Amino acid sequence: MSGAGASRVVVAFDAFKGSLTAEEACAAAARGVRTAVPDATVVAAPMADGGEGSLDALLARGGSARSTATVDAIGRPATATWILDGDEAVVELAQAAGLPQVEDAPLRPLEASTAGLGAVVRDALDAGAAGITLLLGGSATTDGGAGLLVALGARLLDAAGAPVAPGGGGLAEVASLDLSGLDPRALAVRWRFVTDVDAPLTGPLGAAAVFGPQKGASPADVAALDAALARFAAIGAEALDVPVAAIADVPGAGAAGGVASVLRALTGGEVVAGGAWFAALAGLDEALDGAALVLTGEGRFDGQSAGGKVVSVVHAAAVRAGARLCVLAGSVDPDAAAAMGVPAFSLATGPADLAALQRDAARLLEAAAASATRLALGR
Repeated sequence: MSGAGASRVVVAFDAFKGSLTAEEACAAAARGVRTAVPDATVVAAPMADGGEGSLDALLARGGSARSTATVDAIGRPATATWILDGDEAVVELAQAAGLPQVEDAPLRPLEASTAGLGAVVRDALDAGAAGITLLLGGSATTDGGAGLLVALGARLLDAAGAPVAPGGGGLAEVASLDLSGLDPRALAVRWRFVTDVDAPLTGPLGAAAVFGPQKGASPADVAALDAALARFAAIGAEALDVPVAAIADVPGAGAAGGVASVLRALTGGEVVAGGAWFAALAGLDEALDGAALVLTGEGRFDGQSAGGKVVSVVHAAAVRAGARLCVLAGSVDPDAAAAMGVPAFSLATGPADLAALQRDAARLLEAAAASATRLALGR
């Protein structure tokens, strides 16, 4: 490739959790590109996939920020930021039930609840929202969205007619789903579920099996949560008179511990892949037109990155554009890079602990971007 396109470089990064927002990551990478090729045309396209940091990426594009006093996944007071853009509310689950919020305490995988998310959704309904977009990712919960449903007025009852305990563990006792007290506004609004993974609700690729361990679930907890989610799906299917598969097997039903399962079937909401949705908002295909090189990355590049996360979306766009791609991440699984067929480099230049990598992430990303640009463009 020659001419202007040879010096056009697109930086399209997700947030590096605990270190950099997507905007900060793109800015650091852009500095590195210009160090290597001072006359390069650098186009920044901050990315997200529905997980933690997605709201920040959206706020950079406009909308009115609101805040709601709520609780985190283990019931402690928290404040959640959300967006009201016209009559569309955008709510990030990680603001009210996120894993980073509770990492300072012992993880409680069987008890963690999405009730706090429900308080934010109620606030959005009170504000007059006609549409609710839920950004699903980065959760500390595996409760199938039960806490959110209860916050909206549903009741999950055991065989004796008593409410089941909060969290995914409580779903093991659920015998009926009572929707008679559901806030009618929940059925009147448009729902969109933006998911960061395409996992089903249950099974070896489901919410508990794949994501439960990072939320503190032991092998025994994973088995218990998977069985509880299956029970919840069956009870939900009975209450809604739909096949269980319409709840449990929809791609993305397992995102954020299963929020887009029963609630999606109840509301008829749309499930969309977060990475592709943000790519359209960011105008990624247009940004890549004529690009010689695309740099992308996230905190950790591993086997989950191929399942609709930012790196896989940017990779597909780069292939369409005929541009070279390089992945820069805090840590890199070589098998994942080989499976995707892309060059990938860790920001770590030698032995370093996580705290040091997070502290120096901007400087390390800038240096890695400079090296990758020189290597790719031969400068």
